[in-house]
Amino acid sequence: AAPRPAHGCGSGALLGRFGVLLQALLALCAFSTLMLKRFKEPKAERRPWRIWFYDTSKQAIGALFIHFANVFLSDLTEEDPCSLYLINFILDATLGMLLIWLGVKVVSWMVQHKKYTYLVFGEYGDPPQAAAWIGQCILYLLIMVFEKTVISLVLLIPGWTKLQQILLGYIPNPQLELVLVMFVVPFIVNAIMFWVVDSLIMRKYKQKDTLDINGSTETPRARRTEESQVLLSPDMDFDQSESDQDVSGLRGTSQKMKQPSYQVVI
Repeated sequence: AAPRPAHGCGSGALLGRFGVLLQALLALCAFSTLMLKRFKEPKAERRPWRIWFYDTSKQAIGALFIHFANVFLSDLTEEDPCSLYLINFILDATLGMLLIWLGVKVVSWMVQHKKYTYLVFGEYGDPPQAAAWIGQCILYLLIMVFEKTVISLVLLIPGWTKLQQILLGYIPNPQLELVLVMFVVPFIVNAIMFWVVDSLIMRKYKQKDTLDINGSTETPRARRTEESQVLLSPDMDFDQSESDQDVSGLRGTSQKMKQPSYQVVI
């Protein structure tokens, strides 16, 4: 085994038995937040389990790619791979999140412009098609490859080595550093990222603007307009017409009472 530096975890610690156990626990806890998010959705808009699996599995594939890419890049150094992994992770959660959002927006605009309906994120057809899910997984994975490439280029900027030396240098215990880097910090950040990205790539359920009334479909605006026309129509103003009839009737009676009476005597 490679000698461990004075501070930080040694080379190969990320893929050791303890490191793999932490990664498995992280995956279980992080993706449980997506299940919690499903139960937080309104019942009328809650996704079926199949649709939920199609949506979240894209994130699972992308997250696994990013995770193992970070592990591979961090293991290239002989000095504290934990701190380098943490730097990669922080960049993925900040600049990378912006790149993912931009990538999803660009790809969504392109597929909608080309009218590739089944490649729109969250749209799988009725009934849901596995081919649409595979196509969207490929698109999302390409976005993650683009994001990781940009982050790797950013890491080539000089100055990260000094940050790596001081980032976790105050933790003397390598096992504690491994727990912080591989479980505590990723769990908190991944929970937020998964929640946000799931809202970004899921199908947007809009409130229906139509009402089915006696077999006919009307919009609320049209119905409100029709009701207002009926209420404001002079022909249908029963109160006013009845009051007018009452007033005219009283006037007619008073006029009859005022007319003089004549008697004809023969």
